Amino acid sequence: MFVVHFFENKNELLNQLLRQVPAEGDDVVIKGRKGKVTSVTNIDENHIHVQLFFEKLKVVNKGKAVVDTSKKKKR
Repeated sequence: MFVVHFFENKNELLNQLLRQVPAEGDDVVIKGRKGKVTSVTNIDENHIHVQLFFEKLKVVNKGKAVVDTSKKKKR
C-alpha cells in the first residue's frame, strides 16, 4: 500500500492510500475534473507525489433569463 499525494502545481488536491501507483501519461479524474499525470516522484518507500495537469474548463455564458411579463397584473 502506498500513500499517494496528488498535486496541481504546488496545490495538494488529494491524498489516497492506493495499491497501485498511477504511471506517467495515465488519465485520472479527481473531484470531477479530468487530468493527466505528468510526473511521479518517490519520496519514501511508501510516500509518492504525483503531479497532474488538468484540462481547461469550458465556461458557457447563457446570459440572463427572459422574464415573461404578460402574466403580471396590470394597474
